[in-house]
Amino acid sequence: MYYKILLSFLLFFIMLPFNRIIFAQEDQEPVVYYQMEPLDDSLFIKIQQEVFIDPPDPKAEIIVDLRDANNQTVSIRGTLYPFLAFTPETRAKITTYPFKINLEENINYGSVFTRVLEKIRIGKVFAPPTRLQISSGLQYINPFLQIMGGERLGIPLKDDLGFSFGIGTPYSGVLETNMIEANFHMLGAFGGFFNSLDGLTDLKAKNSHNNLYVTLGYQIGYVIPFGNFFQVSYSDVINKPTETEMREFTKRDTMGYHAKIVTSSSFNWELRYPISVFGSTRGKFYVARYFNEWHAGYTGRELSLAGSTFDLRFDIMPHSDVRQAQYVVEALIQRVAANWGFSAFAIGPSLVISYDDRRYLNIISLFLNARLKVGTSL
Repeated sequence: MYYKILLSFLLFFIMLPFNRIIFAQEDQEPVVYYQMEPLDDSLFIKIQQEVFIDPPDPKAEIIVDLRDANNQTVSIRGTLYPFLAFTPETRAKITTYPFKINLEENINYGSVFTRVLEKIRIGKVFAPPTRLQISSGLQYINPFLQIMGGERLGIPLKDDLGFSFGIGTPYSGVLETNMIEANFHMLGAFGGFFNSLDGLTDLKAKNSHNNLYVTLGYQIGYVIPFGNFFQVSYSDVINKPTETEMREFTKRDTMGYHAKIVTSSSFNWELRYPISVFGSTRGKFYVARYFNEWHAGYTGRELSLAGSTFDLRFDIMPHSDVRQAQYVVEALIQRVAANWGFSAFAIGPSLVISYDDRRYLNIISLFLNARLKVGTSL
């Protein structure tokens, strides 16, 4: 039963961008008291820079009150500023901002069911990605460090020269793999090492038969230099698992199911389409082959919808040379702290759906995941 509900949730997010049935109605009268939805990073940063907020938060809560012509204000993270403190150009952008949450809206008994839908602007879901995301040499730059799975943290030394770090594979879910990795990037090429951190998988006592285990290995790769849409890499093992490690990795295999243990080389690739969805600072749809397993899905950072900010990730592994098919669903909520902590971290549930040790399609991993924002998106 649980997996049916979760699969419905997954399908909802897959189909949502293509659904043209639900549209929020534009207000017939000018909105003069509203919260600006954080869907334009550059404008939000500019608004804060003009009143000397340092560092500016691209997802700050900004409330505009233009009801009294003699006392018009803008509230930024709870601090009031006169509307006239901003330049005429910025004031014009504030008043014509298309994504407004009307704070004077009428609330009725049906609002508990309809209020969120009324705020959604489905017609303006997509936006172009940032300059970094479409560059083959700069795409690795990423200020987000996720605790398990997801995109790698990318730290630039100088533009297209830098390092990346990751816990888990880019496609793995919580408590699924013992892999950690570190890479060096230059001009779209990268190379590095991966190794094991067994404590990541030791936390899961049951249904470990679908885990992925690695030992010390290396990888080299390249992003094709015509934009950030196709990446290829080669990985191989330096130290094969010992007999003790093999016994540890396979001790929970059951019912004919087997964990995947990386013992040989593989050719990997990812075909992706970077895009901003609901104002996300990073986002992409992808199809990939990694360690001889197929993956397809979406990952996005700091999506904004109806006043909420969250990360969203889902990954479908339809086929593996060893493991059972599985589905990863993850939603990390960002707005859990105030002031500078607003965008510093996000936390939320992450789960993996596959066949359990009784051959039922079920949740085989369920745990809290988190990510830290250690830099600023450009």
